[in-house]
Amino acid sequence: MGKTLNYSQITKLVPKGAKILDLGCGDGYLFKKLAVEKKVTGVGIEINEDEAIKAIERGLSIIQGDIDKGLKQFFDKSFDYAILNQTVQSTDRPDYVIEEMLRVSKCAIVSFPNFAYWRVRFYLFFKGKMPKSKALPYEWYNTPNIHLNTIKDFYEFCKKRDIKILEAVYLAKNKARKKIFKPLANFFSEEAIFVISK
Repeated sequence: MGKTLNYSQITKLVPKGAKILDLGCGDGYLFKKLAVEKKVTGVGIEINEDEAIKAIERGLSIIQGDIDKGLKQFFDKSFDYAILNQTVQSTDRPDYVIEEMLRVSKCAIVSFPNFAYWRVRFYLFFKGKMPKSKALPYEWYNTPNIHLNTIKDFYEFCKKRDIKILEAVYLAKNKARKKIFKPLANFFSEEAIFVISK
């Protein structure tokens, strides 16, 4: 799944002038895109020092830190949107991270690779090995994805915690869909983006 489609879909979901918190912001590419196209302000958090430096070099306000330790430095509802793009599956405590996002922001955007995508299922079934693809290019021993989840898992997670799903976007084959039957979304989507709130 290309980053370009993911970034453009997230950009569409963020209102102009919003105050954002970009968690696991990497080199700041998405944050910078939002700043230029949507005139957002805010802060990014990145654990990797080299990536954080690249983001700072883009002129962004960045904190080097570990989101698994929480967001205690921020007051409740300090941000309009908190964004966790392609990072939830690599956190130690995804439930805690999402709860913290929803504490410090009015809405949160969470995106992740869908491990129930049909190609992933078939790869595992026919090859008997952990799947590899453009979206999942890692070996089992060096993958950052430690909490594998699916679209169905995420819906159940939100239901158990009384988290509202305001919007969902499903990505596959460089196309984005909003209207698709949930079980089909779980089978045919390579990636999902959710807008959630408490």
